[in-house]
Amino acid sequence: MSDSDDVKTPATSSLDDWTWLSRYTEARIALGRCGPGVPTSSHLGFQAAHAEARDAVLKPFDADAFTADVAARGWPALAVHSRAPDRSIYLQRPDEGRLLSPVSEALLSEPRAPADIVLVVADGLSSRAVQVNALPVLDALMPRLAATGRRLSPVIVASQGRVALADHVGELFGASASIILIGERPGLSAADSLGLYLTWMPRRGRVDSERNCISNVRQGGLAPEDAAKQAAELIDRMFRHQAAGVSLARLPELPALEKDGSS
Repeated sequence: MSDSDDVKTPATSSLDDWTWLSRYTEARIALGRCGPGVPTSSHLGFQAAHAEARDAVLKPFDADAFTADVAARGWPALAVHSRAPDRSIYLQRPDEGRLLSPVSEALLSEPRAPADIVLVVADGLSSRAVQVNALPVLDALMPRLAATGRRLSPVIVASQGRVALADHVGELFGASASIILIGERPGLSAADSLGLYLTWMPRRGRVDSERNCISNVRQGGLAPEDAAKQAAELIDRMFRHQAAGVSLARLPELPALEKDGSS
């Protein structure tokens, strides 16, 4: 064995052949190489994105402040809580986040004006997504819904809530449809993504195939105005077809009705 065999070639950083694709996506592609691993900058970027995602899940949701912001816009709002008493239970017991706490259930069971559509805002798995994106969506959505003449519930602001919490709320209001704005599970390229889930005849026991979803509402994703437009159009289709989710997707589109009621 010669002396030269003991000398190891130092690892050098090189670009990935797919680097040009990274201009089209925020996904973690074309990270480059450094020997058998990734460059230090890419490794540190991964750690930062992972920490940001964890923070989004664990950061407390200030429901009282959000409720006040909604009320300041002239929309009635009520703060409620799921049956998950804290974040630890919420993450370990998804079922506890799908139902209202006894106190909140009693609050919403009080005599109220009936509602055709219930609106819920819940922290979900990213309170940051709600704090950044929910109000811009409501700003664009509320006028569209009000213009239909359908009766709207107060905006229900829920802490430790899952998507199905809107089913419990809708059941208490006897509503025909529900919309919940909720923080989506953070990823390594987006920790502030908001989702909208729409359900026809929201009642406890509904399954995901009975819902429509509008996702990735955030800067760099779907704009709040576009999300609100899509939600309003979906609500209109739901009332016309009396269906949602897979059942709605299977139905042909009905022709738009003229003002005099003729087709």
